[in-house]
Amino acid sequence: MTSPTHARRRLAAPTAAMLPRVGDSLSFLYLDAARVVQDDTGVDAVIKTEAGPRRVAIPTAALSCLLLGPGTSITARALSTLARHGTTVVCTGAGGVRCYAAAVPDGMPNRWLETQVRSWAQDTARADVARRMYTKRFGNTAPVGATIAQLRGFEGQRMKALYRLLAKQNRLRPFKRSYDPSDWDSQDPVNRALSAANTCLYGIAHAAITAIGCSPSLGFVHTGTSHSFVYDVADLYKAELTLPLAFSMANSSDPEGEARRSFREELRLFRLLPRIVADIQDLLEPGDQMRQQDAEEASEELVHLWDPVGGALDGGRNYGEAQP
Repeated sequence: MTSPTHARRRLAAPTAAMLPRVGDSLSFLYLDAARVVQDDTGVDAVIKTEAGPRRVAIPTAALSCLLLGPGTSITARALSTLARHGTTVVCTGAGGVRCYAAAVPDGMPNRWLETQVRSWAQDTARADVARRMYTKRFGNTAPVGATIAQLRGFEGQRMKALYRLLAKQNRLRPFKRSYDPSDWDSQDPVNRALSAANTCLYGIAHAAITAIGCSPSLGFVHTGTSHSFVYDVADLYKAELTLPLAFSMANSSDPEGEARRSFREELRLFRLLPRIVADIQDLLEPGDQMRQQDAEEASEELVHLWDPVGGALDGGRNYGEAQP
């Protein structure tokens, strides 16, 4: 028999109506050297201090992405609670500068996944999405009918020009992008800050992608990795968000930490999560009016059956029985 005390400790799974909208969620939280546990009231991070262990409550119901750095551990109960609340959990390297693995919540609707797959599987439609990505970043600056290879060349030229501009504005020598995890400490502060900020951006993009039920693996420009679409989406915002921030950290003694903290603070101004959701949907179906609510109404009632003639049919019915 279950004791009353044990019964009180059970946490009911939140319904779709109880979950916060993705656009209202916090961006991300980075932890290292901590243990994430579930207690009677919620999920806590237990941090060792000179005065003894300190518990910090984690706002799981309003958090989009939890980044776990070195020295962290998480219990199964805490992980399941984060999944029920739709929080993406990402395991990263020191300072959040490398993504090793990610756990995403289950039970998402697949309307936008099916749209993504249809666009990805057809070369013409995939090229159209890639062109829309270029236009979102640089405007209508490419010749009409430019090939994907030409768009890559135009992108490279524009990024080099942006590097030169930012270096000049910050009175730095010419900048060259470098990322070498095996020789991290020898890299210059700008590259270290940029890697740290980009990893945070990847985590947010990953959270937004999974929040609307898309696949992080099916990229339109990038390919060959389980995070291809994450890199596609993150590239839309680097010139605006992470690059200027990284160049401002040229003289920082802690470029990774400062970049991460500054990026988190600036996200309050940009409202990035709802913007990413709207941009993804606009890339996949330009002008479509069914937007963010598709991802925010996930529930068991959204499960349907496919029929080649009738389309989506109601689930939860026995079609072997005579219908009235």
